[in-house]
Amino acid sequence: MDKSEENASLNFIEQIVEEDLENSKNDSVIYTRFPPEPNGFLHLGHAKSICLNFGLAQKYGGKTNLRFDDTNPVTEDTSYVAAIKEDVRWLGFTWEGEERYASDYFDKLYNLAVELIKRGKAYVDETSVDEIRRMRGTPTQPGEESAYRNRPAAESLTLFEQMKSGELPEGAAVLRAKIDMASPNMHLRDPIMYRILHRHHHRTGDRWHIYPTYDWAHGQSDAIEDITHSVCTLEFEVHRPLYDWFVEQIGEFDQEMVNPRPQQIEFARLNVNYTVMSKRKLLELVNEGYVSSWDDPRMPTISGLRRRGYTPNSLRNFAERVGVAKRDNVIDLSLLEFCIREDLNQSAPRVMAVLDPIKLVITNYPEGQTEELSVENNPEDEQGGNRMVPFSRELYIERDDFMEDPPKKFFRLGPGREVRLKGAYIIHCESFDKDDTTGEVTTIYATYDPATKSGEDTTGKKVKGTIHWVSAPHAISAEVRLYDRLFSDPEPTDHKDEQGEPIDYKQFINPDSLVVLDQIRVEPSLKNAQPLDRFQFMRKGYFCVDPDSQSDKLVFNQTVTLRDSWAKKNKK
Repeated sequence: MDKSEENASLNFIEQIVEEDLENSKNDSVIYTRFPPEPNGFLHLGHAKSICLNFGLAQKYGGKTNLRFDDTNPVTEDTSYVAAIKEDVRWLGFTWEGEERYASDYFDKLYNLAVELIKRGKAYVDETSVDEIRRMRGTPTQPGEESAYRNRPAAESLTLFEQMKSGELPEGAAVLRAKIDMASPNMHLRDPIMYRILHRHHHRTGDRWHIYPTYDWAHGQSDAIEDITHSVCTLEFEVHRPLYDWFVEQIGEFDQEMVNPRPQQIEFARLNVNYTVMSKRKLLELVNEGYVSSWDDPRMPTISGLRRRGYTPNSLRNFAERVGVAKRDNVIDLSLLEFCIREDLNQSAPRVMAVLDPIKLVITNYPEGQTEELSVENNPEDEQGGNRMVPFSRELYIERDDFMEDPPKKFFRLGPGREVRLKGAYIIHCESFDKDDTTGEVTTIYATYDPATKSGEDTTGKKVKGTIHWVSAPHAISAEVRLYDRLFSDPEPTDHKDEQGEPIDYKQFINPDSLVVLDQIRVEPSLKNAQPLDRFQFMRKGYFCVDPDSQSDKLVFNQTVTLRDSWAKKNKK
């Protein structure tokens, strides 16, 4: 493979990194970071960012920091910190040393801001926030300079100290960078660096009464940690000139801090159809009761996907397949489902579970007799082995595996029809009972051919259908939660009414996103299944043991169907 072919196989960020290594930039060190805000649970978009940042460091022999951007005490909580750390570890990544926090650098950031004030690069503005917003102007009109813009540095220093010590009320003043109120980039029009917040911080307590904005804390934290490649999503592209401006200003008086100089690189954020990826909207869904919690298996959160039965490998594979782009696009949820099917097909043990049970009586099988049949655990895994499954006179089968008057191409059970019971025998349907009131079939009667035992069949008899079953006396009663897409519309946030106003995305919640079946029957091998154990329910789909399970009541979450049922619906 020549150089051009090799570069073609790299994403654009890898090309930047390899060029930096080739030029010995930053002494050929690669240092990335993942900087989540501890104000919610991580979702699929974060999973992609985690895989990208940690993956770059792994590929090129570098390091990655986990740094919490804890600059807004109003929305942050230690429970989110713990959940984020668990998610990163679960995905299979280890950060460099201890986790870090922007609050670790509050003293350093404050001192840097003081130096910028002294150098005439920042000032305290007592204009109201609403007025500051108005005076910023528009993308086509320059902003207005504040009356406080040229106040003496000493005056700003005194006020900034008063802000820090809690002497001023919230909203009384802010610290702004002094850049260019006529800049075509709105983010360079004297952006706010600090605001007053008399709030308790989850790490620093009540020590601070001012908190840095993201734009001020982000780049400087990168510089303090010697980050070389600061990878973030595309919406921060317009912030990059400000990121660079702050680094340049600090470099004028603290060259060591900005060496190596961090480089911000933007990539397209992950958008997936049939869901939302905004933490604010996800929090609304939780608080307003549309879902049970952040880890509700319908949520696109990493914890929700884990509870639903997704594997770390499937999410890493999904991130790899999605790739790294420079422009936003929407990924079909079916790709994520394909990734988990592919993974679980190789790893999940096969078991028999009947979701809508109807009794089947084998009339010529001895009453009271039980035999143990050997059934393979996973045909895709040569080392998977077999398990023993009890077989008896009375079984449960799926209700839709029987029809009173089946059409010609129905290859399951019906009067006079034959099927093979998985791992057992060929049976012949003789008759059935119906409820006189409802007309519903209640019991099916069949006979079996003892010479057709699976693995020992010498009759040469062929049947076109094989169905699963569980032994009625040995079956375990369990609950199944069938999950579907959370929204019935592929783009729930993109609709407007006749007046052009946004339509509430919650109007597109799928009313059938959760269906609970509380009388299913599963084979006894599942008696000791543990939370998050994954299985394929033969012919039904992939399922995972939910943490809600009790010793006397197993609960299974449907991870994904065996096939893409939505593709069929859309085709129709």
